[in-house]
Amino acid sequence: MARGGARVNRDALFGRPAPRHQPTPPGDPAMARAPRPAGLVTEAAGVLQVARLLRAAPWLARAPRAPDDAPTVIDLPGWLAPEASNVAMRAWLRRLGYDVRPWGLGTNRGRPERDAQRLVERLDADPDGGPVALLGWSLGGVVAREVARALPDRVTQVITYGTPVVGGPSHTVVARLWGAQEGDRIEQLGRELDREDPIRAPITAIYTRRDAIVDWRACLDTRSPRVRHVEVRSTHTALGLDPDVWVTVADALAGRLDEV
Repeated sequence: MARGGARVNRDALFGRPAPRHQPTPPGDPAMARAPRPAGLVTEAAGVLQVARLLRAAPWLARAPRAPDDAPTVIDLPGWLAPEASNVAMRAWLRRLGYDVRPWGLGTNRGRPERDAQRLVERLDADPDGGPVALLGWSLGGVVAREVARALPDRVTQVITYGTPVVGGPSHTVVARLWGAQEGDRIEQLGRELDREDPIRAPITAIYTRRDAIVDWRACLDTRSPRVRHVEVRSTHTALGLDPDVWVTVADALAGRLDEV
């Protein structure tokens, strides 16, 4: 056990990506709780991810390139984040040969039901646009999941990281802003949708136990039929700069992750 821990610590020090693929969810989403605001101080450590990302360059350069039939990748930002928030990952994916685009709706203002409908309408307005893969950070992942549910023949896969799959805002540090009633409504709606109209596209759910914004257990999807879970070591706010996330995204888009 100690030997494995030492290897992970060396990988963290030298920047080598080492995401942990989990065959089964390692936690119970029912145990998720709203993180305490005091934990936000740990998010400041996310600035170290920049150095780790730079050190990971030799491994990132060997990531799989886009296959010839690669779908267009649409990148969805997190709550209150502008489209530019994930520009670094988008630039790297373009270097791998992907056609990557921001979601085109500007800053994520925290209205996932409305934004999912707007994105569905935008994709429906371009029926010859071809298949798309959706990449969503935090609340952006909530929107991505609902777009995939609405357009099962258009969306090839969904990749989320730091996304509250269960409980809506109830298991986030800003739960009080929505209130218990709204949280219960969103959770009930999610359960009904997953039971009556589950997401058919493959889902890669990336989470981190160091998340002080969303309880990591709320990021686990135990209700969709085709889900793979991957654990990384970033804080929530630095997920977009985590080489573990980047490598997982590239492997998922290239079809290198095990099929579920």
